[in-house]
Amino acid sequence: MPSIETERGTKWLSEGGVRPTRQRVALASLLVGDGKNRHVTAESLFASVQKTGEQVSLATVYNTLRTFCDAGLMQEVTVDGARSYFDTNTHDHPHFFWEDEGRLSDAPADQLEIARIPTPPEGAEISSVNVVIKLRKT
Repeated sequence: MPSIETERGTKWLSEGGVRPTRQRVALASLLVGDGKNRHVTAESLFASVQKTGEQVSLATVYNTLRTFCDAGLMQEVTVDGARSYFDTNTHDHPHFFWEDEGRLSDAPADQLEIARIPTPPEGAEISSVNVVIKLRKT
């Protein structure tokens, strides 16, 4: 009988129309199995899956995260144009980036006010706005 984490992961994949292969279910179970949202890097997810004994390559983790994003199950958040984090919370919300820890966390969306966004050039539309607030310890 599958664990509750596996059941949640499989259901999550089904909701996104993603075929539930063994490796995808293993990664999905780590991402959403406990019912909480996650911010992960491909490397941190790879380290987590290695601890379970599941045989998944880092390239497969990258490809799977891309598949999850393409299916609308996750969103990619890029910090400094160099490092990508993947967030299971797909609702529009700002993030805190903890520079000292290299960690991303949700910021309170109800405290963010954007008064005006520039008009996009002709022939373009705004697909999303990402707000990352960088923090460092004082």
